[in-house]
Amino acid sequence: MNDPAYRPSRAVHELGSDFYDPVAAASFPQHILRFRNDRHAATVGLAALSDDDWLAHFGRFEPLPRSLETPLALRYHGHQFRTYNPDLGDGRGFLFAQLHDDRGRLLDLGTKGSGQTPWSRFGDGRLTLKGGMREVLATEMLEALGVDTSKSFSLIETGEALTRGDEPSPTRSAVLVRLSHSHIRYGSFQRLAYLKDNEGIERLTDYVLRHYVPGGAEAPDRYAALMEHAVTGAARLAAGFMAAGFVHGVLNTDNINITGESFDYGPYRFAPRYDPSFTAAYFDHSGLYAFGRQAEALHWNVHQLALALRTVAETDCLVPAFRDYPARFEAELRAAVLKRLGVVSKDEASDLAVMQAMESALEASGLPLDRFYFDWRGGRRRGESPAEATYALPAFAIFVDRIASYEPAADLSHPYWADADPCALLIDEIESIWAAIAERDDWALFHAKIAAIRRMGAAMTAKTGLS
Repeated sequence: MNDPAYRPSRAVHELGSDFYDPVAAASFPQHILRFRNDRHAATVGLAALSDDDWLAHFGRFEPLPRSLETPLALRYHGHQFRTYNPDLGDGRGFLFAQLHDDRGRLLDLGTKGSGQTPWSRFGDGRLTLKGGMREVLATEMLEALGVDTSKSFSLIETGEALTRGDEPSPTRSAVLVRLSHSHIRYGSFQRLAYLKDNEGIERLTDYVLRHYVPGGAEAPDRYAALMEHAVTGAARLAAGFMAAGFVHGVLNTDNINITGESFDYGPYRFAPRYDPSFTAAYFDHSGLYAFGRQAEALHWNVHQLALALRTVAETDCLVPAFRDYPARFEAELRAAVLKRLGVVSKDEASDLAVMQAMESALEASGLPLDRFYFDWRGGRRRGESPAEATYALPAFAIFVDRIASYEPAADLSHPYWADADPCALLIDEIESIWAAIAERDDWALFHAKIAAIRRMGAAMTAKTGLS
């Protein structure tokens, strides 16, 4: 690795062997490169890898120089649909490497579908190619919409036939590599509290503050600083989901990492319209993780983190940040919605009034969310739209009146804003992309969709004062 941007790390070894299990990657019969994220590989000094070297590192998992010599399956517990499960851990993935990016941040390369570990229970440790393809699309779309998410780094088809009850069987296999800020989850702390390992909680807290929280190592109260960091990240993430029209589907405590990034995309959906009761997972019968309940779910998860920390910390130091979550979420939601609308914030009361009018109009009309945000980018109607009749309905009158006083913050010069239709990622299109792959091994729609999403992302970040 001759790229000066390549800066490997083994920071996780600071935690000690009680936090992970050394494992070996599965040996796959084939390695067919389906996606490599050169955009983010450049941030960690890996963009110059040849395809052969890429397959060696991210398909056969030959160690990256001076990073981890052996993959590590991390240990954690978690609440799954609010039922505590002490038998979790990295069951079909592992921490493969650690690197510093071009901003100096410590990042983790973690896997999904890389084989069995001590935590696999009865699973085969594999990932379907369809599941990997779906995750790549999810992370690309969320990144383009400004949501803090893990990045799909690599997707390699591995040549095995898998049997799955919720997909056509046998189905094709793959291994996915994610790039994220941290592999540490809320469930990592819960496990230590469950085991009454107070020294482990202290060590993990210090690790998180040292590597993931600017100035955290010097904080006068480390547990208060950790809660502050977690609450801020959770509130921002929940707001990002709402503004993006995204439903994660499984917001369990083992699926929430300490840095506030979204990751692990199984039964996700982008909502076709504003419907707070819309769910992504077919097994979420109670709507626990419905679109409109995601902020509540993340607040509940933060509470579980606080309960884990309470075994070593005074309750009084944990309460302020936890109690402040609802107010922070509301502030983050206003900021996220106005950012997607591309307008300058005025004041809390005005911003809230615009949002309330918008939500009422969207819920009453059933208008597709992507259509609405596309048509009203900059706070003004632009050109023709299939939704003209909808915007003339009484349901939209209050929103139209309130948004009129807002100043545009977005640069609308990008050609994307002259398109007839917005870039969206609804389930029917995902299924169409997969059908072309499954039936004809045709990846053209997949790569075209990634290009379209990235084009939208470039248009979204063009700005004249939009932060």
